[in-house]
Amino acid sequence: MLTKLSRLFYGWRMIAVGSAIRILGGGLHLYGFTVFFLPISQELGLSRAATSLVFSLARAEGAIEGPLAGYMIDRFGPRPVVFTAVVMSSMGYMLLSGIDSYTTFLLVYLGVISLSFSSGFMHSPMVMANTWFIRRRAFAMTLISASIGMGGTLITPLLAAAVHTWGWRRGALLAGISLLMIGIPLASFVRRSPELMGLLPDGDPPSRPMDGSASDRQQIPQEANFTLKEAMGTSAYWMIILATMARVAGFSTMIVHFIPIMVWKGVGQQQAAYLLATFAFLSLPSHLLLGWLADYVNKPRLMGVSMLTGTSALCLLIYGEAEWTLWLFAVFFTSVEAIFPVSWATVGDFFGRKNFGMIRGTMSFFYMWGGVAGPVAAGMIFDRTQSYGPMLPGLVILFLVASALYALLVRPAPRYLTPASV
Repeated sequence: MLTKLSRLFYGWRMIAVGSAIRILGGGLHLYGFTVFFLPISQELGLSRAATSLVFSLARAEGAIEGPLAGYMIDRFGPRPVVFTAVVMSSMGYMLLSGIDSYTTFLLVYLGVISLSFSSGFMHSPMVMANTWFIRRRAFAMTLISASIGMGGTLITPLLAAAVHTWGWRRGALLAGISLLMIGIPLASFVRRSPELMGLLPDGDPPSRPMDGSASDRQQIPQEANFTLKEAMGTSAYWMIILATMARVAGFSTMIVHFIPIMVWKGVGQQQAAYLLATFAFLSLPSHLLLGWLADYVNKPRLMGVSMLTGTSALCLLIYGEAEWTLWLFAVFFTSVEAIFPVSWATVGDFFGRKNFGMIRGTMSFFYMWGGVAGPVAAGMIFDRTQSYGPMLPGLVILFLVASALYALLVRPAPRYLTPASV
């Protein structure tokens, strides 16, 4: 067993580390926010729109810092960025347990918890996958992306149980302690690139030990490595941004309001938490299936079909009356989350590895505004109408637009090819 592990390409160990980082962040932060949504809003006397605004501002913060985060990851590697994110997020959750007003809620959540979350827990693991793999890029990214759902399945129910049993303040304190105790060791395992360890992407062996000579560089596969300026000059760059903006707007709205929407549909808060956990659990096989397919089929068309499946899920939520329709919605809606890694693998295929962090970070600056506006708009609609009904058809339209944009993507032709090294 140890011999087999020693022969395993080191990149898969990096995928395991990146996945563990995503499990931690997904379970305590991404899915965890919806666990805190109702208790915090009720205790502080906040409207749905006001509570949603905190999450949306956090998204805006991630969008604004995206280009800088991408530069820092490309320049210094993902390890220091992950380490910083773990420390800040853990301290933030500990501080969250003591807030007593909307102002302190904003300051702690935006100024500490989420300030570096996007760069450390979201961008860095994807950069790791894109750096260590080329041929198996989609599947590697899928494993990391799917781990968010595992966090929602394994950690979020525990967080929900802690909040239900001991209150949201102790739940927040436990979240902070868990982040610190688990996250710091994980960050220490991160390695920057295969080339710095004398390896090639995907575990392809060189004919002899690499020493950086010209003959060594000739062994490295050739790939397109667009600069940020070159990428921004292509139509594919902007089509991906528009499609992702529409998708993120709808997905973020559903995740932030998931439990409130299920309560509006007539189920209890605890059962709604189980539905959320089921959705997170089912996202794993959905991720793995689409990620495996993506390395063998046309990625843009696969994403287009997946968005149509998500549209069908929303129709079930809109028109379904029986409880089983909610469970079926949870099954079909996983396709929307499952194409996250496929879209980033497409970006890697289109634009290369060398400047992936900057390109991804700059893309996030544009598309994340959909994630900012969607949850707040949904909260405002509910506050005015006491219903989520008027909001859901708008999400259907967004998903149809995203489906069309993804399906029409064409890979841009590079000006030149460079060795696949970073």
